Amino acid sequence: MYSWLLDAGRTLRLRSGQAASTPTHQFPYIFIGMPIDRRKFLESLGALALVSALAGAEEGKDMWGMIGKMTVLPGKRDEMIAVLKSSAAKMPGCLSYVVANDAADENVMWVTEVWDSQASHDASLSLPAVKEAIPRGKALVVNFERVAVTIPVWGVGLRQAH
Repeated sequence: MYSWLLDAGRTLRLRSGQAASTPTHQFPYIFIGMPIDRRKFLESLGALALVSALAGAEEGKDMWGMIGKMTVLPGKRDEMIAVLKSSAAKMPGCLSYVVANDAADENVMWVTEVWDSQASHDASLSLPAVKEAIPRGKALVVNFERVAVTIPVWGVGLRQAH
């Protein structure tokens, strides 16, 4: 039987051949007992290693990302999408700019951005199309939240950062 231990650092560790009810350690672990077929485990591990190796070719450690939540005036979401489309089309250093409608609230939108660097993002605020769009967008937005700043490490369709 194979089973997993989740240590205090949130690292999963494989444990083999010990009874599920008698952990033998003195460390702050969470024991996750799970019978698993050895062959399937090794196949999964091999697939994970392959995906990790392929992903390494697209990694860009200096990429910068942001996830924002916008709440717009009632009935103005499509207008806000048009503003974003017109301003975000050709921004140097922008690797991905995804605008998504919230599934539960018709006045909420999510914007997920990936940039080759934070400097490229900051510079984009000086572009004429962006400077023109800011006042048009502000008139439509009730609230903007920067939900998260991220460090993207890989993504389908993302090219390697410079």
